[in-house]
Amino acid sequence: MSTWEKLKKYTSFDPGITLPSIIIIFTVVFGCAAFPEITETYLTQARHWITSSTGWLFILGASFFVIFLLILCVSNLGNIRLGNDDDEPEHSFFSWLAMLFAAGMGIGLMFFGVAEPISHFAQPLHAGLSVNDQAKTAMLNTFFHWGIHAWAIYGVLGLALAYFGFRYHVPLTARRAFFPILKDKVNGPIGRFIDVVALSCTIFGITTTLGYGALQLAAGFKEIHLIDSVQPSTLVLIILVCTSCSILSAISGVSKGVRYLSEINLLLAFGLMLFVLLAGPTVFTLNAFTENLGAYIANLVPLSFRTFAYDPQNEGWFTSWTVMYWAWWITWSPFVGMFIAKISKGRTIREFILGVLLVPTVFNLLWMTVFGNTAIWVDLTHKGILSGLTGQTESMLFAFLHQLPFSQITSFLSIVVITLFFVTSADSGIFVVNGIASSGGTQFPRWQSILWGAVLAALAILLLYTGGLDALQAMNMVMALPFLLILLLLCFCLFKGLLVDEDYFGRGLSACTSYWTGSAWQDRLHSMAISPDLNHARDFIRNTAVPAFKELAQEMENYGVKATVKMNGPYNMPRAEFTIVQSTMRNFTYGVMCQETDVSEFATENPAMPQINREVMYVPVSYFADGRIGYPVRYMKKEELIVDVLRQYDRFTKLATDKRHRLFLFDPED
Repeated sequence: MSTWEKLKKYTSFDPGITLPSIIIIFTVVFGCAAFPEITETYLTQARHWITSSTGWLFILGASFFVIFLLILCVSNLGNIRLGNDDDEPEHSFFSWLAMLFAAGMGIGLMFFGVAEPISHFAQPLHAGLSVNDQAKTAMLNTFFHWGIHAWAIYGVLGLALAYFGFRYHVPLTARRAFFPILKDKVNGPIGRFIDVVALSCTIFGITTTLGYGALQLAAGFKEIHLIDSVQPSTLVLIILVCTSCSILSAISGVSKGVRYLSEINLLLAFGLMLFVLLAGPTVFTLNAFTENLGAYIANLVPLSFRTFAYDPQNEGWFTSWTVMYWAWWITWSPFVGMFIAKISKGRTIREFILGVLLVPTVFNLLWMTVFGNTAIWVDLTHKGILSGLTGQTESMLFAFLHQLPFSQITSFLSIVVITLFFVTSADSGIFVVNGIASSGGTQFPRWQSILWGAVLAALAILLLYTGGLDALQAMNMVMALPFLLILLLLCFCLFKGLLVDEDYFGRGLSACTSYWTGSAWQDRLHSMAISPDLNHARDFIRNTAVPAFKELAQEMENYGVKATVKMNGPYNMPRAEFTIVQSTMRNFTYGVMCQETDVSEFATENPAMPQINREVMYVPVSYFADGRIGYPVRYMKKEELIVDVLRQYDRFTKLATDKRHRLFLFDPED
């Protein structure tokens, strides 16, 4: 037994993904620790080259993602469900949105909610603007950076992961989404390279956000006089404490710690926003939101393709804000995309796109209006009290709250919200990182969560030590560029997969294989007149389905086709399966199981209906290995059931001869 096989007992790691990622991470860690000045220089040079040479690609890419998702949403492809056709969402709509919001950009909203509008207002792009025009332009640029483009970047990857993972029943990893072009190579070096890039992007994206959170928490502690000044040791302590809490939350799982913290944090954040709205110029803010939203919609197209090619004096602003944001969202997309994919099973593509694009976006824009417009109002009222802090971004929120009533209470509440955002971002990140490193696994040893939490903490500390926010942002740029190219290619794979899906599930049955000829119709009427109970369903499976399957299997042996018949499930709810074993693709399976069905009171009280005298019926229904919804088979005789198996096998063989359907017929275990 090899060393790695021995270690498999204690870990879920895929060595082909984990080891290269760890090498990349520790190379960066070692560089930051041993050569901080040199590392900072190289990161700065890399950031400058990427922003100056490829800024246009980031702009085109983000805009393409918006257009791509909207096309899917309005097309027939939007009806496809992320999972089997009968799957229902695992989380309530509120819980789903809460987890989307908390994992997506919670720390960023707290960090930039005041800082960005004030920065754009104090340092306008164009000279000679009136105060009102400065405010309008500041809010328009802020809306653009926190609007639909950000969530489109998240949504593309999240949709691809959810679709391929739940629809095709393959592990939830980035490389699986590239099956339409890579085919079986997704299990090879190219596929693992994609997961390595995704894992590295996730770690560095989370690290940047944690750095923002630590800086702002330290400023908050100073505001409420818990500390006298922000020292490096303070930042280290904040990161260590918050990351420890994140590890505990991650160990408890998504359905417990992550979900509960996300819901609590959403309510607290909403409460803080409501207070600022009521404490500030309420009517003005609501009017401003309406006007801001209208200006954003009216200018969305020109903003989406703005690169300042004819306005080079603003190139620095463009790269420092727009390109930086797009890079930040891209590095976060493996994390947020993976996370929202895991919590979105059972929703249709249209539900997913509308939920991911519109709801968080509207909340973001409302948040930026409440904090941004109120901050501009405070700045004008108090003669530039906030404009003078443009170089102290992490302190702006607390300086702003200091100008409103109950500043000590709201500052403390803000610290709580930021802390919870820190914890929920990190614990969701740990969960996702574990999944990527384990090739889509869902069960992980606790020590792995501890390991990844420690890695995130160490990396955040060292990057802050190396160059503060500049180093964090530069690392974002370096990781964002290759993953942007991966996301663009991913859109092609997703679209190709959806077209195959539409053809696969829309393919009809052969007309010549209809199983009901009209013979023995009296027996069928007798069956229809009897209300099926559990005994009837069990008897059908044991006395009709199993003998039919065995007879068909014996006959197929004459043609060299290997078929197996088995009974499984509990005694009260048995199921029978007929399986034709395939050597190069997913096995063909036709099964019959007992399905519990609630009966309407209208049916039980209607004398014209069959003898239905109970609230629940048990009906034998078919099921298939590819996730299609089955249908009741209780009226069939043994011969008719055999014919129905053959009609489904006939469909299977016809689909198998079409190379487009290799994606559905592929066995993920091969």
